[in-house]
Amino acid sequence: MAPVATSATAPAIERIDWAMNGVNIEIPSWGFVNTGTRFRVFPQQGVPRSVFEKIDDAATVNRYTGIAGSVSLHIPWDLVEDWKGFAAYVHEKGLVIGGINSNTFQDLDYKLGSVCHPDAAVRAKAVAAIVGCCEIAAATDAQAVKVWLGDGTNYPGQDDLRGRHRRLVASLQEAYAALPAHARLYLEYKLYEPALYATDVQDWGQSLNVVRQLGDRAGVCVDTGHHAMGVNIEQIVALLLAEGRLAAFDLNDKKYGDDDLMVGSIDPYQLFRIVHELVNAMRDDADPVAQACANGTTYMLDQCHNIEPKVPAMIRSVMNLQETIAKALLVDRERLLAAQQAGDVLEANGCLWDAFNTDVRPLLAQLRVARGLPADPYRAYLASGEEDAKYAARVGGTAASW
Repeated sequence: MAPVATSATAPAIERIDWAMNGVNIEIPSWGFVNTGTRFRVFPQQGVPRSVFEKIDDAATVNRYTGIAGSVSLHIPWDLVEDWKGFAAYVHEKGLVIGGINSNTFQDLDYKLGSVCHPDAAVRAKAVAAIVGCCEIAAATDAQAVKVWLGDGTNYPGQDDLRGRHRRLVASLQEAYAALPAHARLYLEYKLYEPALYATDVQDWGQSLNVVRQLGDRAGVCVDTGHHAMGVNIEQIVALLLAEGRLAAFDLNDKKYGDDDLMVGSIDPYQLFRIVHELVNAMRDDADPVAQACANGTTYMLDQCHNIEPKVPAMIRSVMNLQETIAKALLVDRERLLAAQQAGDVLEANGCLWDAFNTDVRPLLAQLRVARGLPADPYRAYLASGEEDAKYAARVGGTAASW
């Protein structure tokens, strides 16, 4: 669903309506569990003890924000015995299942890689794990299967790099064949870690190369933290849109490396520039490939709330992204195109700067109230007493954790 009102004369509240009524933000089940650093996991009160309680927390975020109706699962962290019954529970909570994330990086067998491993038996195990995620997607009507690989090498000469690439493509082709007809496959990339020398899917170009060899329902997932400092992520987004291969985002922020901080918390202008490329493509009738791609993109929050309370942090993250989308919707596209055509550098840049500096919070508050939502979801949740009630209800048991 593309934003409709694009004219500079349209009332601002109409121009940002899509940020309230069109966008759907996906919540990760693992965003509510105990997390930490390489040195320690920091336990908190009220952390979910089962995947059902993770769904309860995701539903709470959606109940307060109104735009977070999709939840992403991680396998094997979220395994259940009855997937049909679990899907029914998710729907009862007003949610849908978005992505099924495959984990092929924690078993000891994967020390030298998973789908790129030199041992065919290990590769077969990794492919079976991804195929299992495809089967879960079929059973739950999940929208996608997402693959992130920790595969790589630590030393020169450790393995044949071209051989690893061949194994990667062949393995994912096998997994792609098991993808349900209604679902897509997302391939994420990461600049470094845990591989210290060569990472098998290191950047967007490598991911794009692979998904092109899989099929039309395979696309690239852009994690906003998975880039070197200073990389122009919005240009990457624009190029993937032009190719029709941008599938999804894992949204977070960083100060140094892949810090997985709250989206927009460190560099909100970078987030705005990224979202501007998406909104610009949605409005571009002259580029139907990019337009369709932008309208089909998944927005998932991939964050580690190590020291902050989980549900409030997730609500704030949703609001951060929503406010950024609203600002991008305020860019006067006609003025921008005219300035670009005239070569007026300052005027073109000013179009973005004017929208970014607009305080959209009062307008979003109006739209929320019109939908029967609290004007400020974060403050409303804190005032509700639900956080303390959750602490009291979840005493005992084993909290979900890394």
